Formats: sequence, structure tokens, C-alpha cells
Amino acid sequence: MTGTLYIVGTPIGNLEDMTFRAVRILQTVDLIAAEDTRHTGKLLHHFQIKTPQISYHDHNRTTRTPELLSRLQQGTSIALVTDAGMPGISDPGYELVKVCADAGVLVVPIPGASAVITGLSASGLPSDRFAFEGFLPAKEKDRRAQLEVLRSDPRTLIFYEAPHRVLKTLQDMAEVIGRDRAITIARELTKLHEEFWRGTVGDAIVKISDRDPQGEFTLILSGASQTTVPLSEETLKTELHSLLNQGMSRSEASRQLAQQTALPKRQIYQLALQIKDDDLNQ
Repeated sequence: MTGTLYIVGTPIGNLEDMTFRAVRILQTVDLIAAEDTRHTGKLLHHFQIKTPQISYHDHNRTTRTPELLSRLQQGTSIALVTDAGMPGISDPGYELVKVCADAGVLVVPIPGASAVITGLSASGLPSDRFAFEGFLPAKEKDRRAQLEVLRSDPRTLIFYEAPHRVLKTLQDMAEVIGRDRAITIARELTKLHEEFWRGTVGDAIVKISDRDPQGEFTLILSGASQTTVPLSEETLKTELHSLLNQGMSRSEASRQLAQQTALPKRQIYQLALQIKDDDLNQ
């Protein structure tokens, strides 16, 4: 019989959030695959768990994944853990789960804390529809491009951000999405200095500018309003004309304007086809 791969959630800060089931699984499996064995070692010591560990992280996953799969196929039971929260959520784990599922190895999730849901639950923003975007790109150009894509998304958006980049990210949000969009900033969730701040993106910039950001940040941004004023065809053509004069193709211009207006790309592309080449650069 093959072994079982357990996806074990661990605390994101407060050790009291460790579940009884997670402790039992970590005590009884044959091996624990950890993102950082030193970090996980402290958790195991706290709960008096003596199960051996093996490292599994971004830098060794290419070679480690087939090794772990082979062990599972030979009957070894393995628990996958990350430094904090659920494995595979902005952390290693996806590749191992996929190859195990494809190979017919049983994969069992052991639910635990997650900064995504923890932050959203206390954000005061709509939680019926939301999207987790993880970390935005580090480069400003790429970050703004991604925010442009999300600009008209009506769902509540959740991001992780590092303290040294949080101010720049907020400034880009203000430029691309707008200073008046509601946002909740959650810092150091479940830890001693846990903090929630609620307001607008513009006010958040002032708030963060007045301090030296420290700790781990979860940003919960309200979705775009769905009550928009219908745009006339003439207005849309004017916007398309401007984008085409910037060197965009009709397809690229239509895609960008569709993202900004939440209108179907096909509808806008038909308008773009009506703009003659001779009318451009005028």
C-alpha cells in the first residue's frame, strides 16, 4: 500500500492555534517535509513531537519532489508543513500535491490557520466573493500592470506584502485603482502586536508614511463598484483612439479598455475596427 501525504496547517503566529488533529498527525507520520527544518523544529519541540524532518522548499523542490513521491509509493506517510499557515498558499507545496494526486497517492488536508481568511474575517469588507492575489510583483512596472488587470474586479482582493514594499504598493494602488477605495491593513495576525487599520487607500498612505513598517502585512482591498455610468460609443472610441496612438494594437487597446470599463472585449474590439488607420496620430 502507498503512504499518505498530509497537508498540515500550522500556526501563523500564535501557537495556541495549533489543532489537536495536527499535533496527532505530526506525531504519527513517518516523516515531516518542512520548508525550514529549524523553524519547524521549534514547533515540534514545543509540542514534544520527535518525528524526523526533511527539507522541502523552493530551492530543492525539483529534486526533492520525486524523492518524496518515491517514499510515499513505498508506503511512507509524510506530513507537509510550511513555516506558517497552510502549505501551498504563497508557499511551496503545489507541485508535490499535484504529482501525488496524479500518481494516485492519497492526499489528506489537515486544516489550520491562514492569514487570507483570518484577515478577511475581521476586515469589515464584503466576504461573499473574494480573490487572493498573493504577493504583487516586486518591480513597479509589473506591479502596476497587475493592478490594472484588477482595477475593475468587483470582488474583495487580498494581498500579502513585505514591510519594505508596503508603502510603494499602496502608492501604486492609489495611482491605478484610486485613493478613495476602501482598504483594511492587517499586520502581525495572531501575534502579540496584531493590528487592524481600516480606511481608504489615500489615508493608508499617510498612516504608513508616519511609521517604519514592521511585521507581515495582509492587505484587504474592497472591490470595484458595480454601479457604473454607461459609456457612450463616442466616448469609448475616443479612449480607443488615444490608446492606439500610443502604439497599441487594436487587440491590446480593446483588452485594456475592457479591463477598465468591465465591458466585453469583443464589444470594444468591434468599435476599434471602426477606427481607420488614416484617423490615427491626428
